[in-house]
Amino acid sequence: MGGTGVQGFERLPARVFDFTSGSRRDLYFAILHVFNDANERLETALLLEQVHGRLPGTGYTDPVDEDEVEAALRHLESLDLLESSQSYTASYATAAEFERKNVQYTLTARGEAEFAGVRVVLERLKEKGALQTAVLDAVGDRLAALDTLMSADDPAQDSRVFTTLQELEGHLDSLRDNTKRFNNELQRLLRADGADLDTFHEVKKATVGYLDAFVDNLEERARTIADALARVEEHGTARLLERALNGANLPPSADERVRADWLDGRRAKWSGLRLWFAPAEDGQEGVRRLHEVARRAIGALLETLERITESRRRASSTAEDLRTAARWFAGAASEEELPLLWSALTGLSPARHAVLGHEDGELIEPGTAWADADPVPVSPNLRSSGRSGRVARTARVRDVRATERRRRERALAQRAQTERARQLLATDGPMRLSSFGMLEHDLFEHLLSLLGQALAEPVASDGTRRALTFDGRMEIVLYPPPDGRVATLRTPRGEFTGPDHVVSISVPGPARAGDAPPPRGSFGVAEGGAA
Repeated sequence: MGGTGVQGFERLPARVFDFTSGSRRDLYFAILHVFNDANERLETALLLEQVHGRLPGTGYTDPVDEDEVEAALRHLESLDLLESSQSYTASYATAAEFERKNVQYTLTARGEAEFAGVRVVLERLKEKGALQTAVLDAVGDRLAALDTLMSADDPAQDSRVFTTLQELEGHLDSLRDNTKRFNNELQRLLRADGADLDTFHEVKKATVGYLDAFVDNLEERARTIADALARVEEHGTARLLERALNGANLPPSADERVRADWLDGRRAKWSGLRLWFAPAEDGQEGVRRLHEVARRAIGALLETLERITESRRRASSTAEDLRTAARWFAGAASEEELPLLWSALTGLSPARHAVLGHEDGELIEPGTAWADADPVPVSPNLRSSGRSGRVARTARVRDVRATERRRRERALAQRAQTERARQLLATDGPMRLSSFGMLEHDLFEHLLSLLGQALAEPVASDGTRRALTFDGRMEIVLYPPPDGRVATLRTPRGEFTGPDHVVSISVPGPARAGDAPPPRGSFGVAEGGAA
């Protein structure tokens, strides 16, 4: 079909990567390898004998003569990967030698691009995906560096703006590509049925630990990146890209179209960065995807590990037991052995009443045949219903709707209580622990839980301890006590004493309506109970 095509869609050139098909593809790739190595040594053209002599250096070991190499060179020239020209600098002994060896070959821009494309494919096939927290830290560092450079507004630093922006884009591409590959490998791992259960179990267990370590502090790193991104955008994205363009030192031949395309590429990269880390109504999109990938993977891996553990706990499966029994029955010496084997395997006797015992079994000598022993009373129900006891009616199904309603109400009350504690315990800044004074017991338990989380964290270089609640909604910063004062917190159930730490309790992120902390001294204490 004709037409102009979809706007913005780049069509593939005709016969792209054609050299990778056919029986001589390895020779073609080796020849392009020779020219790529020559370009790295700033050799722009090679003769036929030079190409033939350098083929073994690429690792190509198949025997090949100069006629085959010449045919391959002409084929690559027909694909517009090489171009030929006359060489007037060499000396030739005969006219025939001149006709044969005066042609030199050069790698074209398309040949260089197709060779690089194949190399990228081969490298991608060998690479493994990873969730690298170091890349997140590097993104934050580069954004902080851009903020510093943009604050200076020094034209002499435009080249550094360009290189820093390039490094930032490289880190973002690495994060995106590694996340996609790791997710694909993770799905293959979840579908894999390893023959070696020990190795399979250890790999999945180690992967759960790897994911857990990545998710830990992920939200804090993402918040740091979002803050740095906001600071850079305060200087103006257009101004940033304009300075990066000036620092890119494009050649004089670059017209307005080339410069516009360069700026469009940078804008697209910046939009991708914002999609990952810029705050939105439902959170940071890229970080939310990372959380979802890690959370689903941890759950699926734990379920798989549980299934493996359960399968190990059972000595054998029912199907395997039945196959073993079938082999034993097939190998029986005679039909008389079959009932004995059946009784030994199943523990079932021919008659139901044979399982009943005498009132005093010690009076019956071991080995006495049942026909010679005293009779045993049998319940009439056994003959009529197959059961020795009386069969009662099935119990009515219990109505659990009231229980479910009470559970929902209790869950809502607990959620409201947690939200209320979050509002009441938030401080305007660092304050003494003793400033809380009188507390309701529920608020005291929330405060005690926060203190316990902070004390469990390692001490930072500035002497503080920081901790986030499990849902990331509250952050506590615990400063070392400046003196030996003792704090006393009173609740309706008693008093609590301990070191008078300086604490700062805050709600990370932008404040929402209704989240403002109340005035100091209002900690849900009944009237007249304040300290």
